[in-house]
Amino acid sequence: MLDRIRADIRAVRDRDPAARNSAEVLFLYSGLHAIMLHRPAYFLYRHKWFFLARLLSQLGRFLTGVEIHPGAKIGTGVFIDHGSGIVIGETAEVGDGCTLYQGVTLGGTGKDKGKRHPTLERNVTVGSGAKILGPFTVGENSKIAAGAVVLTEIPPDCTAVGVPARVVKRNGVRVCQDLDQVHIPDPVAQELCVMRMHMDRLEKRLEELEKENAELKSEREKAARE
Repeated sequence: MLDRIRADIRAVRDRDPAARNSAEVLFLYSGLHAIMLHRPAYFLYRHKWFFLARLLSQLGRFLTGVEIHPGAKIGTGVFIDHGSGIVIGETAEVGDGCTLYQGVTLGGTGKDKGKRHPTLERNVTVGSGAKILGPFTVGENSKIAAGAVVLTEIPPDCTAVGVPARVVKRNGVRVCQDLDQVHIPDPVAQELCVMRMHMDRLEKRLEELEKENAELKSEREKAARE
């Protein structure tokens, strides 16, 4: 237990530049507190002390804002940053070295029995507000973008973004060019641009018609004088 706590503290210090020392992490980081409370809850759950396990997990939720079902498997060196609003379901598995930011949900998609929550392999990073829903695996070293909704398996060493999430990078190489959550075009600006193009065409056509009408009028006047 102490070795795991030390590993969890090292994970925070390695991945959070705001962490100044181990004492600060131990006493002030709610994500670490949530994991520390989950360890005994998981022990109780495995030994079928379900009520006490759930009671301890609810205490952890009340104190930290992180809800981890006592049946979830949490690896060593997991870093929960900020922690607020995180929900981890009963059959979820979080591998060693994973990083979860605020608002992440590792949930199910219904009332199915058995395995119904995702498995994160080693060193997966899940951005704030991302939802991973269903009994599939997110491969090791993969990254899930903030706000993504993942509904299918993600291979190792990939980056997934969007709703629903799609793989845009594999092994550091871009595999999709048409989905960019940072530089996404403004749909209102696009529509205004299209309207402006139509107006320019109409104005040009109107000028042509006015010119043709003036020429016809001039020819009629000339014919009338003759």
